[in-house]
Amino acid sequence: MSGCIIVHGGAGYVPAQLTEEKTRGCQSAVQAGYSILCSNGSALDAVEAAVRNLEDNPSFNAGHGSVFNNKGQIEMDAMIMEGAQFGVSAVAGVKTVANPVSLARKVMECTDHVMLISEGAELFAREQGIPEVSSEDLVSPQTKSRWEKYTTKSDDHDTVGAVAMDCHGNIACATSTGGTTLKRVGRVGDVPLIGCGSYSDNSLGGVSCTGHGESITRVTLAHRVLSNSITMSGQNAVEQSLKFMWDKVKGRGGLIMITPNGVISKGFTTKRMAWASIDTNGILETGIDQPAITTD
Repeated sequence: MSGCIIVHGGAGYVPAQLTEEKTRGCQSAVQAGYSILCSNGSALDAVEAAVRNLEDNPSFNAGHGSVFNNKGQIEMDAMIMEGAQFGVSAVAGVKTVANPVSLARKVMECTDHVMLISEGAELFAREQGIPEVSSEDLVSPQTKSRWEKYTTKSDDHDTVGAVAMDCHGNIACATSTGGTTLKRVGRVGDVPLIGCGSYSDNSLGGVSCTGHGESITRVTLAHRVLSNSITMSGQNAVEQSLKFMWDKVKGRGGLIMITPNGVISKGFTTKRMAWASIDTNGILETGIDQPAITTD
């Protein structure tokens, strides 16, 4: 068994003319991660590779596609976690790194800390020899125009993420985001908060969430769905957890999950969520309009 992997490109408002672009981008990312699994690579390596692929794609709000805050700046968050020893790390509010997910992994492997933020994270990146980039490097004119046209007047909460299980049964997750358009300077959402935007535990599974970050944080969505999966199927846990978030705090979002037996689940309560997966049989699936979950 080569393992399995699923990625998402963010839950929220996706114009019809961008659905193919988003789906194609997710397919490229999931294949990048799966190729590592097929070479007996680790789930941690696979999710990092998949999320880096999405960060390098200006179609997504992460890395090179990150949106602007209310001061016209980029502030990115990311986290990565493995479910065997609970190795986990995150960065928040970084502006000068093209691949925040890889910086987060460096925090895990080269420090005793779980999270570094802003200038401290960027100083650490320089110490690690990670190239520094500018906002101009991260946001192309086409991306800026697209986000101004489609996002500033919409309820969009784009994020990217991946969950994988390798041939040893180890489960890992990673999530990265440029945040919400026109957010306040210094705003941090759910992505780098462990148990909110993501979580991995080999005995329970792995999750990456997307959607309204404040709502996801209030209900600790990643931890909640894994807890629910103890007593119900993975897909039911996804649906019940997302409905709970809507009922309690009127928050919309989506998530992807892999259980310890390699079952892939996903769902969203937003208009769309781009995703792609490759299961333990090597079967590739993609979607963006389904599986939508009603909150009525």
